[in-house]
Amino acid sequence: MATLDSIREPVAAELSAYEEYLRDALRSPNAYVSSVLNYIFGTRGKGIRPLLVMLSGALHRGTEPIGERSFLAAMLIEMLHTASLVHDDVVDEAYVRRSKPAVNALWRSRTSVLIGDYIFARSFSVGLERGATDIVTFITKSIGQVCEGELTQSQQSDRLEMTREIYLDIIYKKTATLIGASSGSGALAVGASAEEVERMKTFGDHLGIAFQIKDDILDYALSSQTGKPACGDLRERKITLPLLTVLESVSDRERRHLIAKLSDIRRRPQNVDYLRDAVVAGRGLERSAEVMGDYLDRARALLGGYPDSPCRRSLLSLCDYIAEREK
Repeated sequence: MATLDSIREPVAAELSAYEEYLRDALRSPNAYVSSVLNYIFGTRGKGIRPLLVMLSGALHRGTEPIGERSFLAAMLIEMLHTASLVHDDVVDEAYVRRSKPAVNALWRSRTSVLIGDYIFARSFSVGLERGATDIVTFITKSIGQVCEGELTQSQQSDRLEMTREIYLDIIYKKTATLIGASSGSGALAVGASAEEVERMKTFGDHLGIAFQIKDDILDYALSSQTGKPACGDLRERKITLPLLTVLESVSDRERRHLIAKLSDIRRRPQNVDYLRDAVVAGRGLERSAEVMGDYLDRARALLGGYPDSPCRRSLLSLCDYIAEREK
């Protein structure tokens, strides 16, 4: 199985330099703000978005070095994502993030909202101060889409209505758009052509859709494997692809029965096990994996025109990693 450490190897030096850049750019003279930021920095995720920025930049750089513009693009993407997660935990009243206390579990929700706002504001301030208006403009387009995706998902959870088209639109906006912005801005930062930037953005879009589908599959795994409560989406009445594929394949009568179980899930928690069993029996996980694989194949195909290189191999390995990851 591909590992993130091996995938990072071609840009390991650049990622190390980026870490220094990130902490310097977001440093605050306020001790309280710094303490919260330091906790957030210490509990960040896998770093796939900044990794994509660097790999995409290295793939297109020619004689251009990976420098401040690439670091800035990675910072904007990662901090936008981080701030949105801090806000999400407040909205969802979630107190665990990546098996550790969420920010709102250690500080008040008010502090969580404000630190998320601070990260947004400070990140864009740095980008504009350093004259990277093209990168800021490119990435900013994703922010509204992320919010729109979350709002649409909330609406569907209330209505308990979902179609394949709506589901794919939601996961594109809430997840894939920032991953697409990562690979696209990585190419933009080193002066790639408009065509190359668009190709890499599309690569990231496909990768991001596959990434979210894998997350939705893993939601059905044991919490001891993923570090998250099992079937969290079901408990929040979210219809994701594993359940959706089953709803698409059963009779209208059985569909109404399953939707009724989901509707009543907060009052009858035992419905979680019933729905999970229905998804397993209906091969919802396998069918979802097939859809994920199709998007990964689309992403791989977009790398076909590039000559063999360590960065291209790492991007292909990243596709494999997303398909094979267990958390």
